[in-house]
Amino acid sequence: MSGPHERQAVDIGPTAGATGWLALGDDELLFRIESLPAEHAHDEDLTDVVKSNRHFFVRQEAAKRIRDAERLKAFAADRHIGQILVRQMRRDTDVEYLEWLLRESRHLEVRKAAMAQLALIRAELQNQK
Repeated sequence: MSGPHERQAVDIGPTAGATGWLALGDDELLFRIESLPAEHAHDEDLTDVVKSNRHFFVRQEAAKRIRDAERLKAFAADRHIGQILVRQMRRDTDVEYLEWLLRESRHLEVRKAAMAQLALIRAELQNQK
């Protein structure tokens, strides 16, 4: 029986029938992700990688390159992606969501990252006064 908090099998390399970026081997996929310029238009491809069963490191690297942090909110329960999501939240409008993650996340790493990010936002707001 599998529950919502059980580990899932990891795909090493592309799975049969994979298309787009998911059809690439891990090394080629990581190269493609890491060579994206800062201003890229591949959030959709990166999101596909994040929601795949690829190794957490590949998914984590894809998440780091997603420009629109809103796309990562669907993965807040994932401890690897949740930490990246939290670190991308920098606006005072993100405080409510960070506080929610701090209360609700079952992963210590995500809660610690949310605490640190909230401290940075609050310090920044104090400096603006």
